[in-house]
Amino acid sequence: MLKADFFAKWSELHGGAKISGIVKGWLEISFQIVKVLNKLRITPNLLTCGGLIAAILLWCYPNGWQALVFLALSLIFDGIDGSLAIISKSTSLAGAMTDSVVDRLAEVFWVLALYRLGAPVLPLFLVFTFALTQEYLRARAGGLGFLEIGVVSIAERPVRASLVFIALIADNLTLNLIAQILYLWLAMQVVALIQITISAYRRMVS
Repeated sequence: MLKADFFAKWSELHGGAKISGIVKGWLEISFQIVKVLNKLRITPNLLTCGGLIAAILLWCYPNGWQALVFLALSLIFDGIDGSLAIISKSTSLAGAMTDSVVDRLAEVFWVLALYRLGAPVLPLFLVFTFALTQEYLRARAGGLGFLEIGVVSIAERPVRASLVFIALIADNLTLNLIAQILYLWLAMQVVALIQITISAYRRMVS
């Protein structure tokens, strides 16, 4: 598959999203990686499962610098499984469903890892609940026929992962900042949920 065809298919699967900036840079890298993986007969589902395993390992071993590696692997596998499905021409509704479910499960283990690091329970529970609600609203809008709900919130999955990264780094540096990071995340998550809710409602009534 040519790169132009790959970009076109990715855009189609993401509601005609424009490919530019950071997204284009990531897709350039992703395209080169998955070309190799495709030749090695690696399947998208294998990558999806690999991302979940990495998230589970993060939960099992949240202390130490290896936790950062596990989180990075969880994100990388999740980021390229869809690209591999495109280049191997194996995209399917079942694959998309599996990817979405595994994404949510992976985030469960991210949160459990933070709990093991001593994160306060109530804000951790609220952060996870609001994040799940945000993703449910996106999924529900898709189920009603809206491919996109027209907003990129301030607490999308890469941002959530970045906050977990910061918390892990702080822990490794013995900085007692996990509560502060979590409250910042909670504030961002509340704003994000409001953004998504308003945008989804406007799409529904327009």
